[in-house]
Amino acid sequence: MTGRPLIGVSTYLETGARWGVWELEAALLPAAYPRLVQRAGGLAALLPPDAPEQAAATVARLDGLVIAGGPDVDPSRYGAERGPRTGPPAPARDAWELALIGAALAAGTPLLGICRGMQLLNVALGGTLVQHLEGHAEMVGVFGGHPVKPVPGSLYAGIVPEETTVPTYHHQAVDRLGTGLVPSAYAADGTVEAVELPAQGGWVLGVQWHPEMGEDLRVMRALVAAAG
Repeated sequence: MTGRPLIGVSTYLETGARWGVWELEAALLPAAYPRLVQRAGGLAALLPPDAPEQAAATVARLDGLVIAGGPDVDPSRYGAERGPRTGPPAPARDAWELALIGAALAAGTPLLGICRGMQLLNVALGGTLVQHLEGHAEMVGVFGGHPVKPVPGSLYAGIVPEETTVPTYHHQAVDRLGTGLVPSAYAADGTVEAVELPAQGGWVLGVQWHPEMGEDLRVMRALVAAAG
């Protein structure tokens, strides 16, 4: 392959987005995601929710895939009852992104899950989630930060070997790990902050934080390098 790798990034689907004189249904994504891809040397392609049966054909056109952050995963996807602090479901996005993850794993396409994307990767592989935890979102609508410590010898530790403070905004986390996933970073309170899939033989990483909201390009650069 020549040129910059094409990195697909999943998007929201919102019913009442507003811009200019318009208020319409919109596929949208915070601009920090494509900018991070671009700063890391990739070309960004936005992937709005589509029919799940189109996922394999979509992934086949990509060099790498990012499952972006967003709303809570529907607890029915991992066999749980909805908790009182779990947000409303996004069924079209859940179905599409689970299909994208399955297609990327089947094809060996480099895959990065960010926040919700890491949680959905865990669910796709049969894992479960903690539906609410404290201390990982400081204020509504404001990103916080806390340190994460890499697991020595992991894929993530090979990218970021030192403990770093990362941008955070989440209230859910990995509970039971999905099949084949192993932790590759932890928060001080023991929360799993990154997971990877060494048995897959490809490049698969999930991070609980939001690298697009910081200045550290190493995780995205590693994805782009794997995709190239």
